[in-house]
Amino acid sequence: MQYFDAEAVHAALPWRGLVEALRMAHATQEMPLSDARHFDAPDGGGDQFVNLTAWSAGRAVAVKLVGVFPGNPGRLPPEPSVQGLVVLFDGQTGRPILSCDGAALTYRKTAADSALGVDLLARPEAEVLAIAGAGGLAPHVVEAICAVRPIRRVLIWNRTRVRAEAMAEQLARPGLAVEAVDAFTQALPQADIVSTVTMATQPLIDGRCLKPGAHVDLVGAYRPDMREADAETLRRAGRIYADNRPVFALSGDGIDPVAEGLVPGVEADFFDLCAGRHPGRRSDAEITVCKNAGGAHLDLFTAQYLARAVG
Repeated sequence: MQYFDAEAVHAALPWRGLVEALRMAHATQEMPLSDARHFDAPDGGGDQFVNLTAWSAGRAVAVKLVGVFPGNPGRLPPEPSVQGLVVLFDGQTGRPILSCDGAALTYRKTAADSALGVDLLARPEAEVLAIAGAGGLAPHVVEAICAVRPIRRVLIWNRTRVRAEAMAEQLARPGLAVEAVDAFTQALPQADIVSTVTMATQPLIDGRCLKPGAHVDLVGAYRPDMREADAETLRRAGRIYADNRPVFALSGDGIDPVAEGLVPGVEADFFDLCAGRHPGRRSDAEITVCKNAGGAHLDLFTAQYLARAVG
């Protein structure tokens, strides 16, 4: 069984190729049997360990083991706060096929998941991206979205402006203007695509500021007590899409709008959209909202693509 470190994972999973692999997996495979187990540190210090498993019958099994230790960056020497492994097994024999860096694969699959949502729902000519958050995942989300839309300008907001400025410097290149902004509401009226990659517990998106035809990509808010989009965002959209239904139901951006009567539930998920069972965007003026809920099935689909890419 071969092991792929972080550098090898990023090199083997180009954005356009991975987005197409996720599209094909959603179009041709059923939602895999999935399970997630979260363990809090026995000492109550805030550390976590996560075990995610996905099984696509007759195809493959993926298991992700990840530790989340927020204090790691402050250690001497510093270590990443998220570290782990993903192991892919043959779905017919149980034979281990490969293992790889879990944090790198998570960055790659999460960003590509957002990019797939953009490719399915955003206007083809979208060229201005506004993003909230400047953590480790955010630059990958920008790069993935740039791979599927002709983005010419990126506006970054972060609670700590210096981090937004550092990310802007990291991403800027000829043909792509990137700048930090002082307020997210400053960026929203200009944005064709809005992406939120945060740990917010109160909405960051003021729906009154969204331009007609905008696409909203909600990446954070993975717990019921988190939320990134306000009620007006959902009122103007009138519906919400998601990458998958089961994990959507665990997110504040899924639970709250349904409980508030803003939407009846998921309009369509990626399995519906990729298989052609739902048309997606209805007009250039429609505001589309998509929840990137994530899940172990995306680790499986991404690990399958990795195995093909290096096989």
